[in-house]
Amino acid sequence: MRLLRQIVLYTALALGANTALADVAALEALRDGDMKKLNFHSTPQPVSDTPFATWEGGEGRLSDYAGKHIVLNFWATWCAPCRKEMPQLSQLQAELGGDSFEVVTIATGRNPPQAMQRFFEEIGVDNLPLHMDPKQALAREMAVMGLPITVILNPEGQEIARMRGDADWSSDSAKAIVSALIAGM
Repeated sequence: MRLLRQIVLYTALALGANTALADVAALEALRDGDMKKLNFHSTPQPVSDTPFATWEGGEGRLSDYAGKHIVLNFWATWCAPCRKEMPQLSQLQAELGGDSFEVVTIATGRNPPQAMQRFFEEIGVDNLPLHMDPKQALAREMAVMGLPITVILNPEGQEIARMRGDADWSSDSAKAIVSALIAGM
C-alpha cells in the first residue's frame, strides 16, 4: 500500500513538472525581438521580502502584490536605457494592467525624489509607481547587477523570469507573454 502511494505521488509530481516545463516552453515560444533576452526559470524562484520606500513615504514589500502577475523593473534616473524603456512599461501597464497584472517600478540607489518625478514627467509617464530602494537592499537581495533589470513574478510572489537590459515592453511579443500569463498559462 505504501509503495502504491509513493508511485501515485511520484506520478503526480512528474506530471506537474512536465506541465510546468510545457508552460515555460510555450512562453519561450512567444519571445521575439528584444523579448528573446527574457529568461524563464524552469521552476519558480523565491524573492526577497525586503522593504522598499513608497513615494508616499511608507514602506512596501513585494508580498503586497500577491495574487497578481508583476513585471518588476529596477531602474535609476541616470540610466539611459531606463529612459527609453520606461514609456514602454507605462504602455504595457495602460493596456494590460488591472486586477491580475501590474507593472511595478523601483528606483534603486541614490535617486533624489525630485529627480525621479522630473524623469517621469519628461518621458510622459504618469501611471507607474515611484518606489525607491535608496540603499539597494532589495536590489542586492534579488541579485540586481546593472540596470535596468526586469523580473516577472507569478501571483504567488515567486520569480519566474528575468531580463537584463532594456526591451520594448510595448511590443506584440511582450504583450503576448503577459497576456498568456494573465490567462493562466
